[in-house]
Amino acid sequence: MALDPKKTLDAYRARAGEFRLVEVPPMQYLMIDGAGDPNAAPEYAEAVSALFPVAYALKFASRDQLGVDTVVMPLEGLWHAADMQAFTTRRDKSAWLWTLMIMVPDHVTPHMFRAAVESVAVKLAKKRQPTAALHELRLDTLQEGLCVQTLHVGSYDDEAPVLDDMHDRYIPENGLRMTGRHHEIYLSDVRRVDAVRLRTILRQPVERIA
Repeated sequence: MALDPKKTLDAYRARAGEFRLVEVPPMQYLMIDGAGDPNAAPEYAEAVSALFPVAYALKFASRDQLGVDTVVMPLEGLWHAADMQAFTTRRDKSAWLWTLMIMVPDHVTPHMFRAAVESVAVKLAKKRQPTAALHELRLDTLQEGLCVQTLHVGSYDDEAPVLDDMHDRYIPENGLRMTGRHHEIYLSDVRRVDAVRLRTILRQPVERIA
């Protein structure tokens, strides 16, 4: 069976209604940056359409070349805005800046990544599908360290009260302050799961106040 890091890494565990501190190790991701409303910006859909084919190409390359088979991990996103209230309270999606990501194992090398991108580009070109977003992808390591996280069950648009509670109550009450970008891990496939049942890990990097 394919290895599933979601079942072994503490960073992918969270419970609804509970904030907890977790030490997130450095992890390697496919990444692509963009801006705008994820429901309307064409570049958001193009980014998702570039990430998953490359992630699957790396899965098969890892299995066939190295004998190591792992599941393709879920879509993740780093989110911010010039005024973070546009994300947490006003929900002005047109002002959002994002980095979409899929975690890949440490044994994936830059050479494997470049080969996967080129392989996918050839396949899409044969189908006369756009390939521009593929060349915006990068392989990078994210180091978050100490984080607060929880599980949100429900629509993405209903996250705001949970984020307010995390940012304005739990974090300061526990002698912490926010450091990195808001991080979401989409455990559910939005195409197949009703909005009220969507499961999303909400994560915020923090540091202890001396």
